Parts: sequence; C-alpha cells; structure tokens
Amino acid sequence: MNIEDLPSGEKHEALNYSYFPAKHQAVIWRNWELVPVERLAAVLKTSENDILNAAAEMGLPVPPDIEEKWLSRGYVTIIRNNWHLLPYEQLLQLLGWTPEKMAYVLKEEDFLWHKLGYLKPQTESVSFRILTEDEKNRTSGIKDIVRKNFSVLKFTEKPFGFLKEFEKPLRKSPPLKKKFAPQFIYSYSAIYGDALLNPELDPFPEGMLKRYADMGVSGVWMQAILYTLCPMKNAPELSNGWEKRIENLKKLVEKASRHGIGIYLYLNEPRGMQEAFYEKYPEWKGVSEKSTGNYAMCTSRENVLENLRNACAHVFREVPKLAGAFTISMSENLTHCHSRRNGNECPFCSTRPVHEIVAEVNRAIEEGVHSAAPSADVIVWTWAWDPEWARKAIDLLPEKVKLMCVSEWGKKIEIGGVKNNIRDYSISNPGPSPAHVALWEHARKRGLKTVAKVQLNNSWECSAIPYIPVPYLVKEHLDNLEKAGIDGLMLSWTLGGYPGGNLELVNKDIETLALEKFGKKAMSKILEAWKLFSDAFRDFPFHIGVLYQGPQNAGPMNILFKEKSGYKSSMVGFPYDDLDSWRANYPEDVFENQFKLLSERWKEGLDVLFSVECEIDEKHMADYTELKNAAVGVYCHFRSAYLQTRFIRNRKDEASKAEIMLILDEEKELAVTLHEIAMKDSRIGFEATNHYAYTVNDLREKVLNCEYLKKQF
Repeated sequence: MNIEDLPSGEKHEALNYSYFPAKHQAVIWRNWELVPVERLAAVLKTSENDILNAAAEMGLPVPPDIEEKWLSRGYVTIIRNNWHLLPYEQLLQLLGWTPEKMAYVLKEEDFLWHKLGYLKPQTESVSFRILTEDEKNRTSGIKDIVRKNFSVLKFTEKPFGFLKEFEKPLRKSPPLKKKFAPQFIYSYSAIYGDALLNPELDPFPEGMLKRYADMGVSGVWMQAILYTLCPMKNAPELSNGWEKRIENLKKLVEKASRHGIGIYLYLNEPRGMQEAFYEKYPEWKGVSEKSTGNYAMCTSRENVLENLRNACAHVFREVPKLAGAFTISMSENLTHCHSRRNGNECPFCSTRPVHEIVAEVNRAIEEGVHSAAPSADVIVWTWAWDPEWARKAIDLLPEKVKLMCVSEWGKKIEIGGVKNNIRDYSISNPGPSPAHVALWEHARKRGLKTVAKVQLNNSWECSAIPYIPVPYLVKEHLDNLEKAGIDGLMLSWTLGGYPGGNLELVNKDIETLALEKFGKKAMSKILEAWKLFSDAFRDFPFHIGVLYQGPQNAGPMNILFKEKSGYKSSMVGFPYDDLDSWRANYPEDVFENQFKLLSERWKEGLDVLFSVECEIDEKHMADYTELKNAAVGVYCHFRSAYLQTRFIRNRKDEASKAEIMLILDEEKELAVTLHEIAMKDSRIGFEATNHYAYTVNDLREKVLNCEYLKKQF
C-alpha cells in the first residue's frame, strides 16, 4: 500500500495555531514526553540537541520523562494531536507505522476516520528551522506563561499509571447477592484495536478482573472481527495471524475464568470490505458507503450467510469456553445491505423487508455459535432498530437468543423547554423507556430472556472522566430495571468500564457504599454532595447530536478561535467551534444556559464535598481523593462547555470585549485546574477507544491559546 492510498476526504486547509511562532514548535509541544526525542528529531529533520533546546526555550521539562506506552496505548491521541500539523508521511514516521497499519486503524478502530471528520487536513511537511529575533522573543513569552501558570511539571502519576493499580492485590470482599445475570462490561484499559495480536497489551489485568468479580460483574466483552479470527479463503491476506489471535483468546478466556468471569465477543458482521476484496467474489458485493469506501456483503446471497455461520462456528469451536456473543445488526459499521439504511440500492435486498434480513443475519450467527457451543449466550441487540419493524424481527429470532435493548432509548424528555426523544446513552435521564419495556415484554412472550444495555459510570455526556458521581440517578435507573423484571445487564459500551464509581451500585445501596468508602462521620455530607450532583446533572441539554458533536467530551482543552474556523465538529473527536452542530435542536441561548445551570448547581455540590475533607480519616482518604478528582474534573468539562459557547456567541460583538476577557481568564483557570489533577491522576482524560482526550501538554497549550486571544481582543 502507498501513502497516497490512505483516505484524504475533502480538501481542507489545516488550522494554524498562531500562538506558536513556528510550526515545528507546535509539533514538539504536542508530542513532548509522548514520543522519543530521537524520533521527533528524525521527523523534523534535525538533531536531538536542537529538539531539546527548542523544548527548553518554550518552558517544557527537559530532559523529558517519556512514557513509552503512548505509542502502544495512546496512538489515537497522537494521531489526533498531529492531524492538523503533519502530513501522512511524517505522521507514519512519528508512529513508526506502515500505511497498511494506518489504513486498518482508521477503518476498524471504532470509527476513527469518522471521529477525525472524514478528512485529512492539507498540511505541508514540517522541518525544524532557526527562529527569527521576533520569534525568539515570542517564544520567551511562552516560557514565561508556562512558569507563571504551572508550578509543577513533574508527574505524581504518569499517564497510564492506573495500570499499575490494577496489578496490586486487593483485600477479600464478601460475596454479593447479584440482582442481574449476566452482568458484563468493557474493560476500562483495553485497546479497541487488534488486542489479540498484541498480548502484551493485556486487556484484562488480574487486578481489574478481581475488582470486577468483587462488584458482581460476571463477564467482559471485546470486539471480534471474524476475518481476523478464521481463515478467509477469498482474501487470506486479511486473516494473517488468525492462529495467534485464537491462541491468545484461549489464554484470556482461561485467565478470566479463574475469577469467575466469562468473555463475550461483540459481532458486527459480516464486515463490509473495500472494492478490491470483491474481485474474486463479485456476487458477494452489496451496496456502497461513500464516506468509508466500503461495500456491504449482500446477505441475500446464501453463500454469504453460510460463510458467516461457518466463521462463528469456527471461533466457538476453537475457543469453546467463550461465554457468548452479542450482535449489532443496524447502523454501526457497514455489514449487510440494509445496515446503513440504503438497501434500496441493492437489486436483491431492495425487495426484501429490513426486519427479515436483520433476523436472518442474527439467526446465522446463532446457528454458527450454538453448533459449536450450545450453552453460550447469543445476545441480539436492538441497537438502532426501527420501532416500525422491531417486533416483526423479534418474532423471527431463534428461541435460544436473549434480547438486549438500550434501556433509556426512546424515552421522551423536555429540557430547557425543548422536547426530545432519547437516542444513544444517557445517565442524566434514567431509563427504561416505555417503548423498550414493551419490546422486552414482547420478547418474554416468545420465551426469550432480556438484557438491558446501560451506562452507569459515564457516557458521551462526559467521557473523559472515569465516572460521573451521580449515584442517585444511577440507583433510580437500576431500581426501575429491577421492577421491570430485566434478567441481565450490559454495563457499558467502550466507555464506562472503570472498576469503581457508580458501578458498585449494581449490587449495593447508596448508603452502604457511602459508609464503606468514606466512613460514618463523613457519610451524610457525601450523600448530600451526591444528591446535589445528581440533581444538577438533570440539566444536561441531552440530544444525540450534543453527545457526539458537543464540546463537553473535550472540555477545557478545546482550542478557541477569534474567527470562525470553518471546520465541522466530528463525532467525539474535534469539537472545533461548530456551535450549530454542538447545540443540535437547542436554541443557542438555551444551550448556553443549560450548561450554565448545570455547572453552577454542580459547584454547589463541590462546595459540600470540599467542606467534608477535614472529616475524612486516613483509611478513607484515597477514596475521597478519587471522588474529588472525578467531581472537579466533571465540573471543568461542563463549565468549559458553557464558557466556550458563550465565547463563540460573543466573539463578533465589539461591545462584549470585557465579557470575553472574563471568559478567557476562567477558561485558563479551568485548564490549569484540570492540569493539576491530571498530573496526579492518570485516569483523567482517558477513555478506551479515544485513548486520552487530552494530554497535560494540551491543557498547557490552552493557556497559551487564551493568553494569545486576550492580546488579539
């Protein structure tokens, strides 16, 4: 594969970060302590000494304390941070990757190409150069800003430091009475890419499995792409390493089973492929997806279904102790012709009802799995199913499957006077929805077991903090599901797997958790703070567009622009300054006011939380510090969403300059506060598929951004 073959999308000039006097400085800044100095020097075509001197001139810590895990566990962050700086050639050099690996990651790494906006900004090759006198003076100013705002540049806990915590032995916990079965979750620390080919990137550390087991979790799930787990006759190059992956999967299954935990595979199949794949088997080719260049596998052709059936049987025959699998059959990656709602373009599928094809795909998977492992769970997820045909699809499902629905999906809400229906995940609006209660009841009449998909720790409402401490909302949701007679729980998508926080409420009540973690003396104040946080969170301006396009997942790191950037917000990737996409169907003033209300009410909870610190004894201080870090981190994200919205609405108004100065000062304070926490708590900013939403360098950069804009205004 050539670099020129990598996706580029629409031509769009890269953003210019003018607070850096020279572009190579931005490259050094954004990669400092993430990649080795010698690699930065090679990319920028200069010496290591030049790189070290350039970093020191900007006030960055020299020598750098480099964390090697960035290249193996944080590459999504590195890609995102350099997306507007480096062309593909230098980006591959920085990562040490081939074009083939980049293509695979962009395609299969949980919508990364989508998260990057479906385009690679146009940027010229960057090289180190000598600064002019004016640039040297401006660089000296950067160093002064760093010194003034950041007194500590040495980590208390380096990025990915939480992994060491999962290696520590834990005290024995008494057995819990489980209210739901199964209870399965995505590992907090697992990479979403090709984990089975890289066993050293252990997705299930022993300490984490122990923590999950102690909380009542009975399963962990991981993505499975079938063409990487069994030989593909028509495209053997895609299956390279399948034997190794199967062996590593067996080892993981054995490891998890020692803690009483099973492994579930996520199957979004049959996977769409590039056009070249269909040269040998043109009859398999279905409809196209222009945004990715993939073509569906047409499941109206029996040999496609047979291949799917055989592949599932192969995996479960090779690894018979797998706990099971769950499926998504609509609106995730392109799979069958109707999966992205353009099946009318297929001559074979256009005449067939969608529900029939959806049921057919799930039946093929079930038959394959159960032919090899009759007792394994096969969980059919109704993600994005159309209510018009959902019941018809359920009627065609095999009797041995379980039916899973997103609990809150379809719930009607009104926030700030704006009416919406819940799509995707919400913690701020506890489920279940009446529509999905009815679907579960319909499934029960067919004799099917039921599973609720929930988010308990966090959601795209704020994904960069390990958990949103709103226990009263979480407990309300769990109590509702228990009353509805739900059998099992899928406890998280790829985010929300932190082994703590609200997750402990699945099999405990709020008062017991507060007493255990914070002691009798502090318990009442903790409960008061939790109640204030829970009530405040109901003000979140919920809409699926806000979840994916809004600034709340990036928080204070999101760069502000004096003039409109011209870029559209991308799905939980780059918010840019795209207020029209951020707010979805909320009027600008309502959207701004909801984040204002939320952050102000959240601050009331923080005040109560801070007031109880003097009553926390040494035994409970670690739990208190963890809660405080999470609560302050969430505040920084929500308050920044309000300030960024207000900035964009006021930046063109000459009469608002004084207001803008106040906004920039508070944004800067939030970046400094979040930086202080992130230097001590490696969980802050981390999420399994997006890796780190920001590095400490990004938060320092935001301060440069704010100071630069103050001069501009």
